[in-house]
Amino acid sequence: MDQPEAVISLRNLSKDFGGGRRALDGVSLDVLPGEIHGLLGQNGSGKSTLIKILAGYHAPERGAELYVNGAQIALPVAPGQFRDLGMSFVHQNLGLSDTMSVLDNVRVGRYRHGFAWRIPWRTERRRVREGLRRFDLEVDLDALVGDLPQGTRAVIAIARAVQEIEGFDRGLLILDEPTPYLSRDAVGRLFEAMRHVAAEGIAILFVSHRLEEVHQITDRVTVLRDGHVVATAQTAGLDADDLIEMIVGRRLEDLYPDPAPTTQKRTLGVRGLSGAIVQGLDFDVHAGEVLGMTGLLGNGFEEVPYLLMGTLQPFSGEFLFEDRAREAKRLSVRDRIDLGMVLVPANRERDGVASTLTVGENVTLPRVSDYFRHLLLDRRSERREVNEILHRFDVRPPDASRPMATLSGGNQQKAVLGKWLSTNPRVLVLHEPTQGVDIGARKQIFAQIREATEAGCAVVLASLEYEDLAHLCDRVLVFQGGVVTSELPRRELSEERIVERCLRPVDQPTAA
Repeated sequence: MDQPEAVISLRNLSKDFGGGRRALDGVSLDVLPGEIHGLLGQNGSGKSTLIKILAGYHAPERGAELYVNGAQIALPVAPGQFRDLGMSFVHQNLGLSDTMSVLDNVRVGRYRHGFAWRIPWRTERRRVREGLRRFDLEVDLDALVGDLPQGTRAVIAIARAVQEIEGFDRGLLILDEPTPYLSRDAVGRLFEAMRHVAAEGIAILFVSHRLEEVHQITDRVTVLRDGHVVATAQTAGLDADDLIEMIVGRRLEDLYPDPAPTTQKRTLGVRGLSGAIVQGLDFDVHAGEVLGMTGLLGNGFEEVPYLLMGTLQPFSGEFLFEDRAREAKRLSVRDRIDLGMVLVPANRERDGVASTLTVGENVTLPRVSDYFRHLLLDRRSERREVNEILHRFDVRPPDASRPMATLSGGNQQKAVLGKWLSTNPRVLVLHEPTQGVDIGARKQIFAQIREATEAGCAVVLASLEYEDLAHLCDRVLVFQGGVVTSELPRRELSEERIVERCLRPVDQPTAA
């Protein structure tokens, strides 16, 4: 039986951002009408670059070819041209406006006009309601999207994308990891709607890290690794181990030794900590230990730093400091700091620094009261200690009077670490500490973390940087669905092992 003509065909797609490594190198891909095609690969494998080329955000290298329903399309794709080609996207950030209503988010730019350019509001509202009902979603169309739960927002974005290609017999819907913030019920509704759309002849390119979802919904998969296509295969013929081997490059052993017990002194105990995603989290972290936390985005590990610090209010849980239990909800952020817990957040610009203040003011902010003598600020003592911190943490330039906003990302991060480590914390909580910093700054940050642990500080490191976790941590907790599903001790830690534990479906146990 002849294969139907592809809705979209890519041939010899390459993209070079410089530095001697291609993000994409000679990639070819076909997505067939009515097919749900999975696109898999680790972070940095080239998936996002491929999607951005289709969207007209990036231009490919010469020699690439794009065919839509058999017709060759000139490359690069012009910005916005994908709409005329019958393509619609749902990106990870959803592309919704929080300050607009549900109705406007779905229909803005596509409202139909009647006589004298009047919009038939009743018809438009009915069209949007019908589109949302495909996903079993009933919502106030006048509600601001920013006031709605993340799962509801994701369904609205997907419903909008489906409506955008309704006029095309053979369109392409591209879903770039749409499920991390959806409940199981919402994922089920999404998959039901995807099957309905595919049954109408629409092709779907589905990007996901969750192998159980890939097996459940896709017909075929294409795996990218280091910018190359590793394989394209029928999903039904692959199991989780096959996919993991394609993604990480080799098959991992099935024998997992039990974690070794620790005899270190506990610095912090956490019992029953719950938030919007995290459920009933228990763990201990010890003096001198780096405890890693990771998983796929949306599975809860990224919520833990802020539940620990109190910038997100936990629903329940208690902390054990020196064996004394304290209810998490009753501790303020200031209480936590006084107990010796500090946080370096992922969003440095928004949560970690005061950009309009000087470097020196930022560094001394947590301890400014220490510099008062008889109700007067001892600026000489403050400057001396700030200069020592800037030199110790190699902040460049070491100028306390500069506005914080003028420093590079890496030097800002070193200043933030210096600010908190100068308080001699008992527990240092880090969320993506190397995000957006260069390789030189990363090395220095790693050295500072190790220096802190050697001084007896306990470190909780939440990150998607699997290689960093493998090299820095004594243990790593892997989260799926808001709970810890795996703990990797030091002797098992590798980037491949962490990826494997993040990808493996929860209901598929590892072999003994």
